[in-house]
Amino acid sequence: MYRIQSLHIYPLKSGRGLSRQHMVLDRFGPLGDRRWMLVDDHGRFVSQRDLPIMTRLNAVPGDSDIELSIDGYSLVVATPAPNHPAHVSIWSDEVTARDAGDEAAQWLSEQFGRSLRLVYMGEECQRRVDTEYAHRGETVSFADGFPLLLVSAASLETLNSRLTQPVALDRFRPNLVVAGCGAHAEDEWRRIRIGSVEFDLAKPCSRCAVPSLDQMTGEKHPEILRALASYRRGTDRQIYFGQNLVYASGGDITVGDAVEVLEAR
Repeated sequence: MYRIQSLHIYPLKSGRGLSRQHMVLDRFGPLGDRRWMLVDDHGRFVSQRDLPIMTRLNAVPGDSDIELSIDGYSLVVATPAPNHPAHVSIWSDEVTARDAGDEAAQWLSEQFGRSLRLVYMGEECQRRVDTEYAHRGETVSFADGFPLLLVSAASLETLNSRLTQPVALDRFRPNLVVAGCGAHAEDEWRRIRIGSVEFDLAKPCSRCAVPSLDQMTGEKHPEILRALASYRRGTDRQIYFGQNLVYASGGDITVGDAVEVLEAR
């Protein structure tokens, strides 16, 4: 039987992840996942792709704030109110977020040596999932495009068998890790159920440079993508690892929950 091996959220887009025993799904994805984001002076999102040092940035959410910390320095930032709008862009989407204020901007700019601001996605925000893959008006947080990413533990084992130094799953920043299935079995699933929630596997996840970054140090290891490219490159020349999920209604997931395949491809 397939089961949930681990659950993960990423409170700040491209910041360090947090493991969870229990996960609540709301209309954005996992509760507290990627609701905060860094942007540049033009309101464009900033991620590990162009700022690898973000791998060292911790973000721990509280009831009405978030604590940021890096290399021994920390700052607690209150969740901004709706009357502090910020017009930001993430990939091709333009959304209205909330600006977290000048103190947070100054602290982040000092830590990273470039001008940055912190923004928050409030309940009023409506960022749609690409309708090519989602047809029920699903919305998403500041995640790249989908509410959830699923990876199987066996898929990582297969990759590690091709590497001289094994890597951890945090390189791929999944929300759900499934155990008990074969390597890349998730590629063959179309619909699954976990607890009371049914999910559609919308599309495989194409991988950028982030898996090559050590998620503790930001150090780059290009051999990881080279190894993946040797057996996971699609006909479109993209490298794929994991599956993006969408769902119609929220619910709860707990480590150890069974993963039932309702429909295969």
